[in-house]
Amino acid sequence: QVQLVESGGGLVQAGDSLRLSCVASGRTFSSQAMGWVRQAPGKEREFVAAIWWSGSTTYYADSVKGRFTISKNNAKNTVYLQMNSLKPEDTAVYYCTLGSTVVAIRALNGYWGQGTQVTVSS
Repeated sequence: QVQLVESGGGLVQAGDSLRLSCVASGRTFSSQAMGWVRQAPGKEREFVAAIWWSGSTTYYADSVKGRFTISKNNAKNTVYLQMNSLKPEDTAVYYCTLGSTVVAIRALNGYWGQGTQVTVSS
């Protein structure tokens, strides 16, 4: 089993920053990438960012490129999402995800955490 526990969500104003964290535990050895996806009310879940577990290459959705940064701490089995210049349209439940590849994560295939709410007021 894989467990993913997110933290760091909250209510902020437009232009503010937040950092999300996700700790992975359990049978993670077969997974090669971690990432974040989000789901806004009434919308489908969408890819946000991903990073290879063993490297530094990162991937972003166009909507967050230049504002969000994904990073990881392998020693702590933790992945982060630094979100700057937040916009009301970033409001969503953010889910940490662990997948076999970045392609899998972008296709929304993988393990999921319980999600953390991010609300950006205008």
